[in-house]
Amino acid sequence: MAYKDPKQPINHRIKDLMGRMKLAEKIGQMTQLDRSILSGGGSVPRLQASPQDWIKMFNEFQNGSLSSRLGIPMIYGIDAVHGHNNVYRATIFPHNVGLGATRDPELVKNIGAATALEVRATGINYVFAPCIAVCRDPRWGRCYESYSEDPAIVEQMTDIILGLQGEPPAGLRKGVPYVGGKDKVAACAKHFVGDGGTVEGINENNTVIDRHGLLSIHMPGYYHSIIKGVSTIMVSYSSVNGKKMHANHELVTKFLKDTLKFRGFVISDWQGVDKITYPPHSDYPNSVLAGIQAGIDMVMVPFNHTEFIDIVTTHVNNKLIPMSRIDDAVKRILRVKFVMGLFENPLADQSFVDKLGSQIHRDLAREAVRKSLVLLKNGENADAPVLPLSKKAKRILVAGTHANNLGYQCGGWSLTWQGLTGNNNTAGTTILSAITAAVDPSTEIMFSENPDADFLKSNNFSYAIVAVGEPPYAETNGDSLNLTIAEPGPRTITNVCGGVKCVVVVVSGRPVVIEPYVSSIDALVAAWLPGTEGQGVSDVLFGDYGFTGKLPRTWFKTVDQLPMNVGDAHYDPLFPFGFGLTTDPVDQSS
Repeated sequence: MAYKDPKQPINHRIKDLMGRMKLAEKIGQMTQLDRSILSGGGSVPRLQASPQDWIKMFNEFQNGSLSSRLGIPMIYGIDAVHGHNNVYRATIFPHNVGLGATRDPELVKNIGAATALEVRATGINYVFAPCIAVCRDPRWGRCYESYSEDPAIVEQMTDIILGLQGEPPAGLRKGVPYVGGKDKVAACAKHFVGDGGTVEGINENNTVIDRHGLLSIHMPGYYHSIIKGVSTIMVSYSSVNGKKMHANHELVTKFLKDTLKFRGFVISDWQGVDKITYPPHSDYPNSVLAGIQAGIDMVMVPFNHTEFIDIVTTHVNNKLIPMSRIDDAVKRILRVKFVMGLFENPLADQSFVDKLGSQIHRDLAREAVRKSLVLLKNGENADAPVLPLSKKAKRILVAGTHANNLGYQCGGWSLTWQGLTGNNNTAGTTILSAITAAVDPSTEIMFSENPDADFLKSNNFSYAIVAVGEPPYAETNGDSLNLTIAEPGPRTITNVCGGVKCVVVVVSGRPVVIEPYVSSIDALVAAWLPGTEGQGVSDVLFGDYGFTGKLPRTWFKTVDQLPMNVGDAHYDPLFPFGFGLTTDPVDQSS
């Protein structure tokens, strides 16, 4: 059978296989289920599952797929959005907003390659990343998944695709998907299009924008992802000018497929077709019709695949969905599967298991943390700079809700969808542990999450490091109209900085209200959501490396100014886009 022969050209294999497929088999290709061809956030084989547990689950599903009449392998997707973040002991890299601060596309490409290896360590072959949203309002709960408010930076960071999928050969036609071998995964640029531009940053809401704005702000990341060979593109829950993207034929088919010549497959978001109506699923047959007619090729139906399959079958039999639309979807899905080499190597490769959470990947994450930190204040102008700090101080205070909390450091999309609190959920290094390892053994470190004034008075501290910020959140749960630091963070800043020289490290997914406290703070660092490798923070606080990060987003004074982006007429930020003080490394070893 020609489709099983790797020597045949891919188009020939697709044509041969499609000629053998029945309608039910075609619709089956268009259906994606939870824990059988995807894992949603926190959907795992068991708590603290090992790579072997994941491989066993994956291979069982895949063997089921291979035992079907035509033996078409399945593609299995997972949200690996900052490393292989659902998996116990995986390396968790900084979230995208921090990577945007590095301005380092080569670093981001290396993170893509490391993530691909860790995903392959669990047998999985497809990731729902990168998110190439251009977040234009930090009140959006997914703003940390966006590299920047500036489309030019988002565009640069699409180099992560070259790490995840491999670098396409020079002669490859633009728009054709590319996955370069068993150590790579299929990627997914998301969420098409305008997800970061909604009114007031409300998640899944409406982006009101003219054609020029859509094409110049929200679309450039897609041009570049397609040129770099991205395999799949995920449609956004949001609307553009009142039209749901999951039902937007003009943008999904006419623009993405016909104008941009994208040849991979278009996938819905989780129950994205259900949400074409409000309430969700209230007119499912019409939603399915609208979604497939819009040009969606694979539909995520985590809970109701039999209903979905019955509806699509009925629509085809009643000539509401033309066979040509089904064939377009199946051709695109099979193209990606053939490009990935799934027909030749459908099962997990056990030789990658030691890549999960490997030291080399942790070192890369630590480098990313160092480069992502943005120094916003370093002493008053006339005074000597506060940073780098001395490693040989007599006694130092470490304080704040985020100093000793690995879950808070990682943020949302970490082991579970919404993220976790505490230090017992996975392997990593907290900011407190990193500071402890960095200072001289003779230095006394005292940790108090929320010390009062008396505690400060009774201990003669050389200086204090205060880590405060936001608790973890994902998607709509992160939408916020006030953007405040979580309690008792502001009180901790006031108490500590009122009594001792202090460095405040803000651990957050976006700029937060800090203006009222800046005058009392001696040095201020934006650490974003750094992930598991907290030593990257101590590396720059103590001057083993210099600060180099630049703000990927405008830091507002008050939320009343929002939305406010670089280039706006009313631009009056606390710290402008691109701002970031630098320090030189110092050697404290002598």
